Amino acid sequence: MDKFKEKLNALRGEVDVAVARADAADTEVKKLTEELSQRDHEIVSLKARLQRAEEDLEKADVRMAAAKVDLDEGENTKTVGETLMRKVSLLETELDSAESNLRETTEKLRQMDVKAEHFERKATQFEGERDALEKKYDELAAQHKNVQKELEDTIASLNDM
Repeated sequence: MDKFKEKLNALRGEVDVAVARADAADTEVKKLTEELSQRDHEIVSLKARLQRAEEDLEKADVRMAAAKVDLDEGENTKTVGETLMRKVSLLETELDSAESNLRETTEKLRQMDVKAEHFERKATQFEGERDALEKKYDELAAQHKNVQKELEDTIASLNDM
């Protein structure tokens, strides 16, 4: 009888531990899911920035090409040529800045993709652990129910004697 009680108490302890681990795994999965969602939002934001930077780069290229065409056609006066040279210089500076911004944004996007993949793998891993813990919990609950029934049958048998 005492062995049944000890076994029952041990099973209850295992069930409590399994439930606590399952709850912890659920909490971790929720946290990782939220973080993944935030990373997805950051990726969308970075893609938008990247698109704007590419558009700015295209505009700068067009303006620079136009300025170079004007310069190549040659203007009659020195002041017009100097003005165009300043324009070209400014446009080249804008182009360099836009290219640098594009490189930075592309690198950030790549890093965010890597992080998002990592968090997706982590979330999948935690979901697998949670499923395994739930399965073990179900098994322990069924075992507990069987032990409880055996205990009740044994008590009933002892009472009938």
